[in-house]
Amino acid sequence: MGISSTGIGSGLDVESIITKLVALEKQPLTSLQLKATVIQTKISDYSQVKSLVSTLADSASKLSLDSGWNSLAVNSSNSAAVSAAVTGIASATSFSMGVQQLAKAQSTVSTATTAGAAVGSSGTLTFQLGTWGTGNAFTAGSSASVAVTVAATDTMAQIATKINDSGSGVIATVLTDASGDRLMLRSSATGESGGFRILATDGDGNDTDSSGLSKLAFDLSATTAYGMAANTYQAGQNAKATINGIAITSATNKFTDAVAGLTITASEVTTSNVEITTTNDKTALTKNVQDFVDAYNAVNKYLADATAYDDQTKKSGDLQGDSTAIGLRNSLRSMLGTSVVGGTLTHLSDIGLSMGRDGNLTVDATKLGKALDTPDKVKTLFAQKNTDAYTNGIARKVKTFADDLLSYSGGMNNKADALAAEAKRNTTEQDKVTDRAAAVEKRLRATYTALDTKMASLSALSTYITQQVEAWNSTK
Repeated sequence: MGISSTGIGSGLDVESIITKLVALEKQPLTSLQLKATVIQTKISDYSQVKSLVSTLADSASKLSLDSGWNSLAVNSSNSAAVSAAVTGIASATSFSMGVQQLAKAQSTVSTATTAGAAVGSSGTLTFQLGTWGTGNAFTAGSSASVAVTVAATDTMAQIATKINDSGSGVIATVLTDASGDRLMLRSSATGESGGFRILATDGDGNDTDSSGLSKLAFDLSATTAYGMAANTYQAGQNAKATINGIAITSATNKFTDAVAGLTITASEVTTSNVEITTTNDKTALTKNVQDFVDAYNAVNKYLADATAYDDQTKKSGDLQGDSTAIGLRNSLRSMLGTSVVGGTLTHLSDIGLSMGRDGNLTVDATKLGKALDTPDKVKTLFAQKNTDAYTNGIARKVKTFADDLLSYSGGMNNKADALAAEAKRNTTEQDKVTDRAAAVEKRLRATYTALDTKMASLSALSTYITQQVEAWNSTK
């Protein structure tokens, strides 16, 4: 505020008068600002409630889906040779597996050229993927052949780069030894069907000899072996194994279709059978149930604290008296106390989950462990889906309830929108009070300025008259 001389003419403490009158106009701000703090606290509370409900929905989802009950522990008598993992819907089982052959990729290597020297012949190398069969007959696969153009000035390293960039399904590497540079080629996929043939169109006109670009060809079906086919090579081969004496094969070292729900990985050829057993994983199932209990208790405790009133401290929670919060807590407690029709286990208490007076769940680990000896019965309690949704499994009901709350038009978003609108109205009311106080201050300053001007004029007139009277009296 600039320097003001208001009050000089009237002799009044105008600044103090205006300050106090404006403060009276601003008094409603105090209650509005207090209310704004309460609204922001509620917004924060409901944001936390939304996060906790989301966690509860996730934990309920695990118990309401088949996959949540498909937890199996897999054991191998020789995991270095054969291991297995649950990758689908599997059942407890056991079997013996022997590995006679591991899957390998086709590979070959060229004769050596002077290290760093150019290949010396231009042309094209055409790569075909497929299977080498009886009598070295080649059957092309579904992938289109890929042509790689080679310049006479290209070195082995440059040719390897071109092959790797071509997407031919063949991986090239340069090996340098005492004899020079050699081009090593390997199929990117293992198995018999991942083999490759390389045909050379040599610039020197000789496509089937071992000179020029032809030395990088690989064609076992040729009458006379030439190029890399004349060198030592590894044929592509499938993995071969037996399960309980039944022969199985795979293009890779993973068997995904042999036993339903399991992916079996072979790492070594075995001399004796490996025993694989799968059993219900009670540890995983127990954790899923405990996670559900913990998630529910977190929501229940937060709502209980937020809606409570402490008689001793005379303090109330942030959401004390809030019907939405109270209703949410009561609905969840009621839902967990309902029965499930259709199974031998009908209440959570049947598996050792009991609700205390505070609404929190406690777990009897011994009783729960015994119940999980028959996981299908516990699954029915949590995941069953009936025509009458009221009698659905506990977790399924909680999941549906939580999803509705968290949906775009659900209770959580509706409450957040309502609080946001309330905060906006509060801000508008504060702005109105501030604007009104500013208008009052402006009007008061204008009024007192006019008063000062008038009083200054009257004071000057009074002084003049007094001087004139004194002058008249002095003359007499």
